[in-house]
Amino acid sequence: RRHTRYWRDWSSDVCSSDLGMGVFLGIMNADFSSIQKDDGVYAATGATISIAAGRLSFALGTQGPCVSVDTACSSSLVALHGAASVTSGRECGKALVVAVSLMLTPATHAAYARAGMLSADGRCKTFDARANGYARSEGIGALVLLHGDGAPVLLCGSAVRQDGRSASLTAPNGSAQRILLMVALGSMALAEVGDVEAHGTGTALGDPTEAGALGAVHRVYERTMSLTVGAAKASVGHSEAASG
Repeated sequence: RRHTRYWRDWSSDVCSSDLGMGVFLGIMNADFSSIQKDDGVYAATGATISIAAGRLSFALGTQGPCVSVDTACSSSLVALHGAASVTSGRECGKALVVAVSLMLTPATHAAYARAGMLSADGRCKTFDARANGYARSEGIGALVLLHGDGAPVLLCGSAVRQDGRSASLTAPNGSAQRILLMVALGSMALAEVGDVEAHGTGTALGDPTEAGALGAVHRVYERTMSLTVGAAKASVGHSEAASG
């Protein structure tokens, strides 16, 4: 009991700046591994996804949580969710959130094309009757989440869930998406949401499911503000792990 009281008193005196910085990296493709010419130690560490976040912590000298997140196309947003959790919980005072997606070889692209996932004309036709698959692109982004006195609020709320069982491994689940949206809205102290950046890959199955979930939740909450829905993928393509 004395130990618990000592820890509580000590933790209340720690400033956010003393808690260090966490690193959360969204990454899924490891094309670099297929172009290695040898089996040396640098080839092994350079092609290991877990090492990618560790390399950032090493280079920056950070000692907070260090995590590589691979949840496919949601990797960047799940990384952001994790960073928000540790900063709001005072596990660290700030967190670097990074996401990256590079196409270094044609192998993955060819595999997705054979699976029928990609648009034959190389365009993401989001919420379009002509939707026929997505167009891959590259991207990288980074931001720093802060927590503490005077720190700006950069994330009002977030939620992470999974489709669970659906028609196939990659098929969306409308019910699961509705629950996700309601949980995310429930975590935010916002009276209205006016704009939504949709996943919007430009597929005949995914887009209607997402639009239906958004419409259903909007009606449940009886929002008075009109909802504007867009998707950057229609202009810049789908950068997969970095798309969030």
